[in-house]
Formats: sequence, C-alpha cells, structure tokens
Amino acid sequence: MTLADLIYEASKTLPHTQAEEVLDFIGYLKHKSAGRAETSAPCSPAEQADADWAEFEKLAGAWSGKFHRDECYDRPMLR
Repeated sequence: MTLADLIYEASKTLPHTQAEEVLDFIGYLKHKSAGRAETSAPCSPAEQADADWAEFEKLAGAWSGKFHRDECYDRPMLR
C-alpha cells in the first residue's frame, strides 16, 4: 500500500470537518513547497520585507472602506 493510499484510508475514518482540515493542510504544504521552489536564491531582509508588504497590499482592498482609524480611538474605554 502506498503512502497516498494510507492517507486516504486514514482520512475516510475522520469526521467531515477534520477531513476538510486535512485537505486544507495538504493545500498549505503544496503552497509552502511551491513558494520555496520559486525562490531558489535567498533574499535580503529588505527584499523579504518588500515581498511581505506586496502580499499585504494584495489583500488590503478586502477591507477597504470598512475601517476608520479615528473611530477606532473614539471609544469610551479609551477616554
């Protein structure tokens, strides 16, 4: 029996929600290893910071217009 078969057999005994977690983890591992393959040369801290910021900016529009910094500080417990 191959490793894939063992994983499949073990996953069949899990509740649905836990099987979904296993599938998510497999996706994470694939994404993680793909990221390593793309960056074969180590990058400097500045390049890593730029890459991290670019990743943040990709998702920044997801909450655009929903967050108002001034309202965040206008709360009774902060007065």
